[in-house]
Amino acid sequence: MTARRVTLLLLAAFLLIGTAGQAQAAGYRYWSFWDRDGAGWVYATQGPSMVRPSDGDVQGFRFAVSEDSGDAARPRGTADFASICAKTPAKDGSKRVALVLDFGTAPDAPSGETPPAPRTACAQVSPDATTADALADAAGPLRYDTNALLCAIAGYPKSGCGEQVSQKEGSGVPAAPKATADEGDDGDDGPSVGLYAGIAVVAALAGAATWQARRRRNATR
Repeated sequence: MTARRVTLLLLAAFLLIGTAGQAQAAGYRYWSFWDRDGAGWVYATQGPSMVRPSDGDVQGFRFAVSEDSGDAARPRGTADFASICAKTPAKDGSKRVALVLDFGTAPDAPSGETPPAPRTACAQVSPDATTADALADAAGPLRYDTNALLCAIAGYPKSGCGEQVSQKEGSGVPAAPKATADEGDDGDDGPSVGLYAGIAVVAALAGAATWQARRRRNATR
């Protein structure tokens, strides 16, 4: 192995290290659906057209770019039923569902669109109504795709539905702590596996270069 070849390999390894931390994970731009459980949000396991909330329930929606339910951003703002439905008195033959609608941030918005300000709504619907019914009553127009995926609330966004984007195209940083915790993020922010692999390659190549240099010196003595 010549010194020039070793140098080129070392350079390639350093480039590998430099780019390892720059890789952007793919994510999806979509409306996530949440249930309020006590003081925290829980990612819903069913779609809004399948859930039949009870009177007094609080449910939320958040538009953002995220990789999956594990890093999805939770709705922001007031999430108290008494506050949201204070001006909507109870009525026989109906139920009240408090909705928290978070249209997300500008970095997560589709190109050319500006997210509306977050807001809340109190839907008063029939006892057997689904969350989708409550949402249509309080925050229409809604838009769905051919697979019944919720694409737009109150007309936002105007186009697109769950499209894949890179985190660089979206916020470029995690949108919120993990969905399993209300506060803090215990995720590991340390060096990536690629970084460690690059360091190992550099170390190995450096050792090879040193060995070759010593061999050449010994041969000339």
